[in-house]
Amino acid sequence: MSTLLIQNTRIACEENDDLTPADVLVENGTISKIGQNISAPDGAKIIDAANKILMPAMFDTHIHMREPGQEAKETIKSGTEAAINGGVTGVVLMPNTAPAIDSAAMVRTIYDIAKRDARIPVYTSGCITKGREGKELAGIDGMLSLGVKMLTDDGDAVPDLLLLKHAMEYASEFDCFFASHCEVLELSGPRALNEGVVSHRLGIQGTPACSEEICMDRDIRLAHATGARLHIQHVSSKIGMETIRWWKEMGAKVTAEVSPHHLLFNEEDIGDYDTHYKMNPPLRTAEDNKALLEGLKEGVFDIIATDHAPHTPFEKSQDFVNAPNGITGLETALISLYHYYVKTGEFGWGLVVNRYSAQPRRMMGLEAVPISEGGKADFLLFNPDGQTTFTADYMQSQSQNTPFLDKTLDGSIDLVVLGDDVLLER
Repeated sequence: MSTLLIQNTRIACEENDDLTPADVLVENGTISKIGQNISAPDGAKIIDAANKILMPAMFDTHIHMREPGQEAKETIKSGTEAAINGGVTGVVLMPNTAPAIDSAAMVRTIYDIAKRDARIPVYTSGCITKGREGKELAGIDGMLSLGVKMLTDDGDAVPDLLLLKHAMEYASEFDCFFASHCEVLELSGPRALNEGVVSHRLGIQGTPACSEEICMDRDIRLAHATGARLHIQHVSSKIGMETIRWWKEMGAKVTAEVSPHHLLFNEEDIGDYDTHYKMNPPLRTAEDNKALLEGLKEGVFDIIATDHAPHTPFEKSQDFVNAPNGITGLETALISLYHYYVKTGEFGWGLVVNRYSAQPRRMMGLEAVPISEGGKADFLLFNPDGQTTFTADYMQSQSQNTPFLDKTLDGSIDLVVLGDDVLLER
């Protein structure tokens, strides 16, 4: 594609919820003109986007691609195609692969695979400890020298506080930050579901919210003492959200994310042992849903991230305790946010663009990608009048462990453009 003219669209931005009517001309991968009644250059591809919304493409900072080591679940190729299908043009991979991403050599391996197989930018985090075993520091300096920005043992917390303190003191001198999966293993039990009425009814030992909250306070307190930047992953409880709010008011350099599934679902959705609702941290209560939503709207949560965690149908068909934790989210996030929140007036497109596009990029040291003249084309076209049914044929991920499987939601992603490439067009 050399020239693309999108006519009669409405442009969304992060600053407010207003949608600006305009035509948008893209030439050689750059947005060359925004205005009314733009004339199409010779040979231009023309798209009539009446009633559709043009917005910056999304960016997801919490993704499990499973490669190397568990390619039956997901590969970088299939995972990035799933991202495109969901309007996402940049991802940050978690390091809990097999082997773990804990050295410069492993980082190079990931980037070599991504260069070969991915049509969008792929970034990776690196482990804090070797093999994520919590015993000795990973090859942090080598990973940082290759551009790694996020250090995390995601999937587990670092159990040794002195080791974590040493890591924070060492790496805080560099342009990087830590990300914490918060959990006290002694309290977690089998990591199956929230401790509460549903766990008692189903006869399964639950994980109390304080398992997450205690570790969260511990890690933020340690980061504040060492001067490190810290990001709290997949917050699931009201008290956890309020803990983050308090620490921000105290001046801690802490950011936090919330996932769509912790906003949308709670323990009651598990029903009769439905493993599509099994994740870690687990789904909490309806009261927690309400609090997390308010925290997102108030700015306690800096970003939205999916914690995209693919598993095979065989794995998810096991009994509830033994089935693995996690659901996919790359393909369902934006549409579900529209269906449940934007369409209903809970919040507007400005929040979505800010928390799921602009702020995640900034957290990774990248520039946001607003729809502006002279900017690189990095956007999606959303159809609020469309519908999407998440069938196995529709989804590009190798795994479809999602509560949305075979369900229909309002809204559709009709176009994704990155630079001079049309990555998706419906």
